[in-house]
Amino acid sequence: MPDLGLNVLFEGSNFLRLLLGLWVTVKISLLSVSLSIILGFFLGILMTGKHPLIRILSTLYLEFVRIMPQLVLLFLVYFGLTKAFHVNLSGTASAILVFVLWGTAEMGDLVRSALISIPKHQYESASALGMTTPQVYRYIIAPQTLRRLLPLAINLTTRMIKTTSLVALIGVVEVLKVGQQIIEANRFHAPTAAMGIYGTIFLLYFLVCFLFSRLAKQAERYGKD
Repeated sequence: MPDLGLNVLFEGSNFLRLLLGLWVTVKISLLSVSLSIILGFFLGILMTGKHPLIRILSTLYLEFVRIMPQLVLLFLVYFGLTKAFHVNLSGTASAILVFVLWGTAEMGDLVRSALISIPKHQYESASALGMTTPQVYRYIIAPQTLRRLLPLAINLTTRMIKTTSLVALIGVVEVLKVGQQIIEANRFHAPTAAMGIYGTIFLLYFLVCFLFSRLAKQAERYGKD
């Protein structure tokens, strides 16, 4: 049986370091999704508005973020923005900024679709009862929209968790970066450790994403009840 170098995982605090790196990954994803939900909700409302300029700008923003690879955006923010405008941004802050830009675009489009799917007579009935536009959105539209968006937001979290592996390229010490450090530190006495380390990282990603996928299933059932 080939030596996978799994013994390296249990030397010193290597496994604990991997778990701490995984927490960095999850923390970036959860924070980015939380901000994306808030900003995406307002973007979705703007995208359903009647003002042509706002709709054009929001559509251009959505298409730009969708077309541009996340890795290019990470490099653009971390290496380009910081030097061009002399802004001091850490790798983690740059990653959160990029993921919020991406997540806001995704959530904005989802909110737009959810708002369009709500029957028009609900808006009209609320207005006939004397409710103002903010009251209509707060008490009638927002609860229905959030209920429909909950499973989609969890799925976006799963996608972000997987995409955070890119942030290792801008120096963020997340689970993949920690794994690379462990492999590099043991390259002489455990040259085959890469298979075991990366296999463990794969398993950690799978477990976290599987947990969120199950939450999305439960949220989907809740949304239908």
